[in-house]
Amino acid sequence: MTTKTCPGCRVELEPFEGPTHRYIESSPACWAKYGELLAREYEDRRFMTVHRLTVDAYAVQHPGQDSPQAVRSVAGHLISLHAIFEHDLPVGQATPLLRRMRDFDDYVRLERPVRPGTLDVLHPLAATTAEEHESRVRAWARSAYESWAREHQRIADWYRRLRS
Repeated sequence: MTTKTCPGCRVELEPFEGPTHRYIESSPACWAKYGELLAREYEDRRFMTVHRLTVDAYAVQHPGQDSPQAVRSVAGHLISLHAIFEHDLPVGQATPLLRRMRDFDDYVRLERPVRPGTLDVLHPLAATTAEEHESRVRAWARSAYESWAREHQRIADWYRRLRS
């Protein structure tokens, strides 16, 4: 079987012709798998409990290039993961926190991780129950967040600024 590596998360998938996001850097096959995951969450509310983590994990594993929109997106998704994993913010409360990002315009491009985590979008797709889905999304999101460890201090500073 021939595979193609996603430029973001490095997952190996069969080549697929299709769309990708305009500033999230992924292969069409990986983007399609992410669409499958989102469809599962939107179709069954039991799977939506960790939707914020799904979006954050995918975004930080596919950081895109140097556009201001991509830089700001990665910053926001990492701040969200920081709030959830380092400050025990309930998943549903991360989005309102991020609305404060519009008050600042000095986010900078972070140094990309060498490896974007040990898990990828396929990990939660293997879940067969809502409980397993939640557990797998949390593990995937933590893996994605931890891959940015050398930038955690800057992310913590951004988080503190949003909280003040």
